[in-house]
Amino acid sequence: MAVPDSAGGDEVKQAKEMEDAEKFSFMATVTKAPKKQIQFADDMQEFTKFPTKTGRRSLSRSISQSSTDSYSSAASYTDSSDDEVSPREKQQTNSKGSSNFCVKNIKQAEFGRREIEIAEQDMSALISLRKRAQGEKPLAGAKIVGCTHITAQTAVLIETLCALGAQCRWSACNIYSTQNEVAAALAEAGVAVFAWKGESEDDFWWCIDRCVNVDGWQANMILDDGGDLTHWVYKKYPNVFKKIRGIVEESVTGVHRLYQLSKAGKLCVPAMNVNDSVTKQKFDNLYCCRESILDGLKRTTDVMFGGKQVVVCGYGEVGKGCCAALKALGAIVYVTEIDPICALQACMDGFRVVKLSEVIRQVDVVITCTGNKNVVTREHLDRMKNSCIVCNMGHSNTEIDVTSLRTPELTWERVRSQVDHVIWPDGKRVVLLAEGRLLNLSCSTVPTFVLSITATTQALALIELYNAPEGRYKQDVYLLPKKMGPPFSCHGASAMQQLPKRQGGTCSPPSPALLSSLQTSTWPVCTCLPSMPTSRS
Repeated sequence: MAVPDSAGGDEVKQAKEMEDAEKFSFMATVTKAPKKQIQFADDMQEFTKFPTKTGRRSLSRSISQSSTDSYSSAASYTDSSDDEVSPREKQQTNSKGSSNFCVKNIKQAEFGRREIEIAEQDMSALISLRKRAQGEKPLAGAKIVGCTHITAQTAVLIETLCALGAQCRWSACNIYSTQNEVAAALAEAGVAVFAWKGESEDDFWWCIDRCVNVDGWQANMILDDGGDLTHWVYKKYPNVFKKIRGIVEESVTGVHRLYQLSKAGKLCVPAMNVNDSVTKQKFDNLYCCRESILDGLKRTTDVMFGGKQVVVCGYGEVGKGCCAALKALGAIVYVTEIDPICALQACMDGFRVVKLSEVIRQVDVVITCTGNKNVVTREHLDRMKNSCIVCNMGHSNTEIDVTSLRTPELTWERVRSQVDHVIWPDGKRVVLLAEGRLLNLSCSTVPTFVLSITATTQALALIELYNAPEGRYKQDVYLLPKKMGPPFSCHGASAMQQLPKRQGGTCSPPSPALLSSLQTSTWPVCTCLPSMPTSRS
């Protein structure tokens, strides 16, 4: 309370008493206010430990309850109250009354739609293809069954395929990478999607089967990431597999499985190898991993990389991206590589090429990105030092021998979403991320722009395979050309067309759908190389 300078002594004293009384009254009010104790959800639950002797669930896809939320995926809005109820046991319908889907919570669709809209802003190539080709519907009549990561970026691809005339049914290729709100948005838009974050082993295959085994609907195209969908259709539904018009495979793991089928003479449909296309290898595998490896590690471990010793197993495009990112933050990076060319590249890029057994006792972080299996064995895991971080940047979860860690003498302790401490009898702990599954998509997100390039390549491959005249593609695996510029060569051949073991002759004309979707007056002139090798056996 302000007091005039001219006030007398008594008035000043009275004013001060009134001011003190007001302060006391205010403090008393605050003191009497009821106290509320902040409670965190994690405080109400004990850390879940994996069973050691009884009640153990199936292998590496078995997970504790805390891993079924979407904490590690950016902008996920999972309702934790629904975690205990499997989506398979829920009866959900979208606003149109359809129940032809199975997602975590259809009420999250609004949040998912915002994520998709944000992704569209940085996926210019795919949106351009959608606008250019949706009028002619080059995929009209195509029934595509897909198995990929279900994120905002792949949602843009799925909706682009639908805009081009295709009917789609979709499942997830990784039990941890699904963004639940995005899956809900797709379901609300009418896409038959069966996926949620934290699926079990049984859930994973059930979702794939629900996409394939449908009364009155039979797939004629496959878009796969990892080969699980292709393998399931080949094994369980051979009659459906024989009627497939084409397979598009994105990952190195799935491509290897296709080549195995082709070599054994069991591949009865043409397949397109997207993984080895220049637009996938030189952009997605390299730049995407260069940025997302650090995001995944930081979110899960909060580790500082300056001065840390890191070994990266594999120096392909993924390994190159990971090494570049880690080196830039001051980490001491070692590389293991069996390919002499890649090993020499690592050496010339300034990395020390070693055997894993030589450095396993001293390194702080182990990262696998080879596409192989059992790269990190139980013997390696036993020799690691305390608090060593182990993770995988390859598609498959077989690079780290996680199965060997599920033994009675080892204790599993879940410390946060996608982070487990595996504890040895002597107290040593190894920090295992995402149970050995793909780190970046399981624990973080990936750059939207780079995925736009890969998604556009996948869409073009589907358009070409679906519209190609009979006889153009044999029962083999095809490589996309190194030049993705013109949709035709100087002989008028489709850029997608590369017949196996072609030694010369006249190129066939491109499919009209591909030409119309890509046609422009500014394509540069190209030259044909008749003897160019085009397929692998």
